[in-house]
Amino acid sequence: MRLAFIGLGVMGAPMAGHLAAAGHAVSVFNRSPEKARAWAAAHPGAAAATPAQAAQGAELVALCVGADPDVRGLVPQILPALAPGAIIADHTTTSAELARDMAALAAASGHSFLDAPVSGGQAGAEAGRLTVMCGGDSDAFARAEPVIAAYARAIRLMGGPGAGQLTKMVNQIAIAGVVQGLAEALHFTRRAGLDPAEVLAAISQGAAQSWQMDNRWPTMAEGKFDFGFAVDWMRKDLGLVLDEAARNGARLDLTRQVDAWYAEVQGLGGARWDTSSLVTRLEPTR
Repeated sequence: MRLAFIGLGVMGAPMAGHLAAAGHAVSVFNRSPEKARAWAAAHPGAAAATPAQAAQGAELVALCVGADPDVRGLVPQILPALAPGAIIADHTTTSAELARDMAALAAASGHSFLDAPVSGGQAGAEAGRLTVMCGGDSDAFARAEPVIAAYARAIRLMGGPGAGQLTKMVNQIAIAGVVQGLAEALHFTRRAGLDPAEVLAAISQGAAQSWQMDNRWPTMAEGKFDFGFAVDWMRKDLGLVLDEAARNGARLDLTRQVDAWYAEVQGLGGARWDTSSLVTRLEPTR
């Protein structure tokens, strides 16, 4: 297919690379042109000067940008350039309201919009093993799914427009609680005079096991926070969660508290540390 990919950060660049490796004709755009040029030098594909140029004649355009205002600004630019009946798959984590607005805007011009946020972080993007939660039209999803499969191990349609973003909010709620639990467990381990590596070996085979434990307990124990999903981005996502909860009446006491603790980590200089840096509040030795 003729594709475009807009947003070549730590997630977008490898995702676009998987599309090119799968044999699609990929045109890319990034707000920092040097990133687009570097991507085009390393992969089959072309760097475009504008979002509309990247999207010219594309059957599917994937977005992986920053936040609601970025998506709201991009979609009107690219809609006129698309091939008839094209699909925009937005991998940005945004509000569900934004997703619904963009779906309506795309439909008015004969196109489709899927809100398709991802989970799996930089490592998942590089390995092509992301989880993708989609909202939108089922026909558009059926057409997009084989394309998205180039960088995903699991893709699921959750419902109509906005359902993908709501599911990503659930994902972030769960992660926030688990990471705080791990931070406290590691802190307790040390205070109790236990060896963190031995504790991990003992409990990771039982009910406490999780992806976060397997992948982040060892790095938390070593004070390494230079990879993964940044605190700034988690706070952006949790802000979306708390806004949605204010609308739907959900009680998110733990999520609200963990968001405040992430604000403390920002105050410690950890805005760009990954989310497992919650432990630094308890053991500020970095």
